[in-house]
Amino acid sequence: MRLTHDTTGSGPDVLLLHAGVADSRMWGPQVTALAPRHRVTVCDLRGYGSTPLTSEPYSDADDVQQLLDTLRAPATIIGSSAGGHVALQVASGWPDLVDRLVLLNPAYPLPATRSLERFARREGVLLSADDIEGATELNVATWMGPEADDGARDLLRTMQRHAFEVQLGAGDGVNQLPGPDTDLSRVTARTLVVSGGQDLDHFREVAAHVVARIHGARHVQLGWAGHLPNLERPEAITDLILAFLAER
Repeated sequence: MRLTHDTTGSGPDVLLLHAGVADSRMWGPQVTALAPRHRVTVCDLRGYGSTPLTSEPYSDADDVQQLLDTLRAPATIIGSSAGGHVALQVASGWPDLVDRLVLLNPAYPLPATRSLERFARREGVLLSADDIEGATELNVATWMGPEADDGARDLLRTMQRHAFEVQLGAGDGVNQLPGPDTDLSRVTARTLVVSGGQDLDHFREVAAHVVARIHGARHVQLGWAGHLPNLERPEAITDLILAFLAER
């Protein structure tokens, strides 16, 4: 299946992978800033944005690998949260396709901390009661840090509500596979991991775990940041990304 995607600009390829509470619209400010120097591609993973869910078996990592095959390898992948986990799967499974990684509060299958378990229980109760609005508001409150303005919160609200509607509407017909195991020692891409001081503790633990296992990886913790720092302080994250991509 072809992921809905959009490409703009010219230069070395950069692929942006969205968080599991968002879609490609979360990257608007970064696309604008990167496009003068890079060929920038944003995509919607299945069940998000403009990419539908179907009944065929799939994994996000395989979908992204197929998309990367259409770009000029190796590419930079910038992934947020769940998109960061997909980026790690791709960089581990197909290291020749990935030159650099920027991971913003990446997800990774470590045991959940108590705060993440509490969130998951609350979300599950709301969704079991078909309270999509309540589950959406829970996600906005949980994943947006204190620096986010009303426009960013409204955008996240719109993206998350749409994802819930698509995914719940698909019912039991979805056959999502876990994708390849992630062997962090196989990642050869130059890697920058960004974590947020205002995020759930689980993601700070993930950041430390990933940095310790990817050779040469760097870790930047932003005390002001929640889970989605590129929506909370777009210019600050854009500057961080541009500086990393400019390194030789």
